[in-house]
Amino acid sequence: MALEIERKFLVTSDAYKKESVKQTQIIQGYLSSAPERSVRVRIKGNKGYITIKGKSNDTGTLRYEWEKEILVSEAEELLRICEPGVIHKTRFEVNVGAFTFEVDEFYGDNQGLVVAEVELSDELDQFDKPEWVGEEVTGDVRYYNSMLKRQPYTTWT
Repeated sequence: MALEIERKFLVTSDAYKKESVKQTQIIQGYLSSAPERSVRVRIKGNKGYITIKGKSNDTGTLRYEWEKEILVSEAEELLRICEPGVIHKTRFEVNVGAFTFEVDEFYGDNQGLVVAEVELSDELDQFDKPEWVGEEVTGDVRYYNSMLKRQPYTTWT
C-alpha cells in the first residue's frame, strides 16, 4: 500500500524563491473530490498524472496515495471532464537538510495563498523548519487542494 506522510505549513515570506532548486507549473483538476477519496488529474511541467488519495488519518499527516504517470494528452482530455474549479500553481522545491519542502504558490481564485509541504518517511520524523515557514495547517481540510477548488482562498472571510 502506498502511503503519503506529509505536514503542511503557511509560508510567511518569499525567501524560498532564492533557495529553490526547481520550479514547475502545475494545473490540476478533480474527477472526484469526495472526502473519502479524491481522484486528481494533473499536468506537472511536461508530464501528466492521475492520482487517487484516500481519507487522511486523525492528525491529517497520513493517507493512502496511488499515482500513475499518463500522457499529457490524456491528462488534457480528463481535465475537460473534471469537476469545476481547476487549480493553477507554481511549485518550488527547496532542499532543507535531508528533506525537500514543496512550496506551492497559487493563482486565480486562490491567489495570495502560499503553502509548504514536507514529505516524511515516518510521522515522527524530525526536520528543520526554514525561516519562511509559519503556522502549521496539517489536517486543516480548507488547505487541501480538493477543497480549494470548491472553496477558493479568495472567498474566505
